[in-house]
Formats: sequence, C-alpha cells, structure tokens
Amino acid sequence: MTNTKRDDYISALEKVSKMTIDEAKKALLDEVQRDLSSEIAKKIRSAEEKVKLEAGEKSKEILADALKHGVTSFVAEYTVSSIVVPNEEVKGRIIGAEGRNIRSFEKETGVEIIIDETNEIRISSFDSVRREIAKRALEILIRDTRIQPTRIEEVVKQTKSQMEDVLLEEGKKISEECGVYNLSVDLLKLIGKFKFRTSYGQNLGHHTIEETKIGIAVAEELGAKVDVVRLGCLLHDIGKVVTDEEGNHIDVGVSTLKKFGIPKDVIATVAEHHEDKPFSSVESYIVWIADSASGSRPGARYEPHEGYVKRMDKIEEIVKNFDGVDVAYAFQAGRDVRVFVDPNEVDDDKLTVLVHEITKKLEKEAEYAGQIKVTAVREVRVIGTTSAK
Repeated sequence: MTNTKRDDYISALEKVSKMTIDEAKKALLDEVQRDLSSEIAKKIRSAEEKVKLEAGEKSKEILADALKHGVTSFVAEYTVSSIVVPNEEVKGRIIGAEGRNIRSFEKETGVEIIIDETNEIRISSFDSVRREIAKRALEILIRDTRIQPTRIEEVVKQTKSQMEDVLLEEGKKISEECGVYNLSVDLLKLIGKFKFRTSYGQNLGHHTIEETKIGIAVAEELGAKVDVVRLGCLLHDIGKVVTDEEGNHIDVGVSTLKKFGIPKDVIATVAEHHEDKPFSSVESYIVWIADSASGSRPGARYEPHEGYVKRMDKIEEIVKNFDGVDVAYAFQAGRDVRVFVDPNEVDDDKLTVLVHEITKKLEKEAEYAGQIKVTAVREVRVIGTTSAK
C-alpha cells in the first residue's frame, strides 16, 4: 500500500470516528488502563483479604506464645497471714495478763490477731504492708520470748524501719525478674511496694512481672523497641504505690517518673496504657496489650476484693478525720473499728461523745451493709526513769 493510500484511509477513518489518530490512541490506552485497573483492584482486594486473614492468625500466635512465656505462678494474697507458735506457753505470753499484750500489739501494728485452740496465730488486715510488719514483729517477739507492751513497741518500731530494706530487696527482685537493672534506690523501693499491693485481687508484683514478659515477647516478635516496652511494663502502675500525691494512678505515675528522669518514650507508654491519650508509638500499644492480657486472663483478678479494700480504707478515713483521733483501724471486714485517741485532747467524757459521733457518721457515709462496732481506747501512760548511780 502506498503512503498516499494509507493517508487516505487514515483520513477516512478519522472522519467516520470523529477522532484524530492521537485521540484514538489515547482512547484505546484509556480503555486498556480501565481494564487493567479493574483487574489490579481485584487482585489487591484479594491480597488484602489474604493479608488480613494471615495477620489475624499471626497476631493470635504472637499473643498466645507471649502469654505462654509470660504467665507466672500465682498464689492469691488477700487479708490473712499465719504464724505457727511452738506451744501453749508462748501463746499465753502473746495474749498477756488480761489480754494486755495482744491489745498492745494490735494497737502498734493496726492488725487483728486471731487465736484459737490450734497452734496457729492468724494476723488479719486488709493492708498487706501492715500484715507483713506484724508478722515479722511477732516472729521476733516469739524468738525473743520477752513479750510485754514496752518490748512490743520497740520491736514493731524497729520492724517498720527495717521495711525500707525489705522494700528495696523486693524492688530489686521484681526489677531483675523483668531484666531491668541500675534503677535508683528510691525507685526500687517504690517497685518493692508492688509485692504488698493488689489490684482487683491480683498481686501487683506478679502482674508486673507477667505483663513485662508478655510485652517483651510481643515487642521482639514485632521488631519494636524492647527496652522501652520492658521499662514501660515494669513502671506502668507505679502511681498505685505513691501515697503522697493526689490524682489517678496514671497522672501520679507520670509525675513520679519525671522526677526520676525516666526517658520520655517510656513515660509516654505509662501515660497511654489505659488509652486516656492516643497511642504515640507502637511501644505504647504493646504495653497496653500486655497489661490487658495479664489483667484479663481467666483467674487473674478477683474484683470484689478491690471493692472490699476501698470500703475498708473509707471507713478508716472517716474515723481519722475526727479531732483527737490518733489512729484508727478497721477489722473483721469493716464490722469492727478500733479507735485510739490522744488522752490530752479527749477526756473520758468526750470519749463517749466521740464514739457516738463516729457511729453516726459511719451510718451515713460508710458503704457497709450491717452493723459496725466502734471501740475507742484512751490510754494514759506515765514513764519515769531512775537516776544513774
């Protein structure tokens, strides 16, 4: 075909189609592009579905494996500790003449001592730190054999001061179990309090170790910053054991960690672990996942215990707010409250009025179904010392 005829055919086709050759090429390319786009979209949607399915299965595998390596053995610690006494004679010394020794011990420690016909003494208190101090003090007194009010005061005071060393040691154990070293002494003491704190019946020390192991396993699998997750998991509930600051445990925790110079990315995981703020990193997301996994697994928590502790705290707080009250302790699940008053502020007549006012306020404000027995103690003590010869 000559070039002239070819040009004529092209010209005729352009007139029939009302398109130039360039326009025809573009239309053909557009059509091919639409067909390809449709095919590509189908393939992408199919690939996305496959990825979602595989990702879902993979995430389940990661979490299951993390939980398997993270779950720790757990023994519930609620409100009672026990000590076995060697014989009836020792038990008698603990009670003392007309019960004076046991009353002194309960006053100094804020626990209730339960003694029955067995050789076991039970120490009851909703506050696990009080219970630990009482247990250690009673063990010292039993070994010492000198059990009388003055000696009881000395031993309890000494044991309370020794609890600082106990908290430091427990803090080291928890931190090292989580693979964290070189923290400051004061921060380790706060971490040590985890052993003596529960959250919804779950021991905070056990929960922290378990959560950290889960978080580390997930972070390693996903290629996240393991050290950030490790430290974030260890410190996520630090605000729960800080008692000298007001606010929820997240705000208190963030404030506390800033004082210790903890890195910002770690503090962010603590600030975001209850979704109060949007997640700023994958590490924050992992800490949240690990916390939820540890707290939500079957058998981990027992919610009524948390409510019980709050109710007991509230009863004690109501009583302590009265003028002249030195200390107040709630026993018997809140059915019995012991009040110790300052004898210089409250005389015998005022004591009767004070008990009446306390019972009335508890009736109105204490979240307790049933009767509460209030026992107030006003003790006058005179101490003299002979001059040295």
